[in-house]
Amino acid sequence: MLGPVQLAPLDLGPGVGAVFSTRYGGVSAPPYDQLNLGYHVGDDWDRAFANRHLLATAIGSPPERCCYAHQVHGDRVLTVEAHHVGTVKTRGGRRDADAMVTRVVGAPLVIMVADCVPVLLADPDARVVAAVHAGRKGLVAGIVGKAVATMRAAGAAEIRAVIGPSVCASCYELPADMAAAVDAVVPGTASSTRDGAPAVDLAVGVASQLAALGVTASRDQRCTVESPELFSHRRDGVTGRFAGVVWLEP
Repeated sequence: MLGPVQLAPLDLGPGVGAVFSTRYGGVSAPPYDQLNLGYHVGDDWDRAFANRHLLATAIGSPPERCCYAHQVHGDRVLTVEAHHVGTVKTRGGRRDADAMVTRVVGAPLVIMVADCVPVLLADPDARVVAAVHAGRKGLVAGIVGKAVATMRAAGAAEIRAVIGPSVCASCYELPADMAAAVDAVVPGTASSTRDGAPAVDLAVGVASQLAALGVTASRDQRCTVESPELFSHRRDGVTGRFAGVVWLEP
């Protein structure tokens, strides 16, 4: 039986809505059960489409207002204007980007993850919000800083952020040379797993980049690998995607 969509509401200030979804409350079958939002992971397209509608309904938005990008582990930031809303969402209208920024009211920005770091940002006074997908490649490419710069170009001054659930360092083993390469660009990210293998702490890297930019951030400490209510590619291989969503309320 279909249960209710389970969301974790966030506080990014007055006039800003923000949530992280979970895997619960959707219609997808295993291994994508239940609320998979990704079209690109092998799930039945119609079920993923239905899940996107369920998510939109749960946050009180018309489904066609929700904005999804085609995430490519790059550094492109898409500024979502009013004429984009309703097109940045489907196979035919998707745009390559790993961050979205908007001043448009009632246009939820949806970033999908399954171990990478979802980052939601807002300046409630300037009425600017952003959603960022920060994996290893995006972290090194500076996607977080580019999103913040785009927000400031749009008028943001006092930005606050929430760093979402992601794979923790204890579960994110990497080859030693790869971990060292990340740490060379984002110092302090090199770590080790609970077994002593080389690792990278993506969330620490995001937090340090935000702090250097003067952005106040809180963090959801859940590890995707260790949290059964969240999708994790590293844990399960074939799996779905959950989301971080942020929007400006009327």
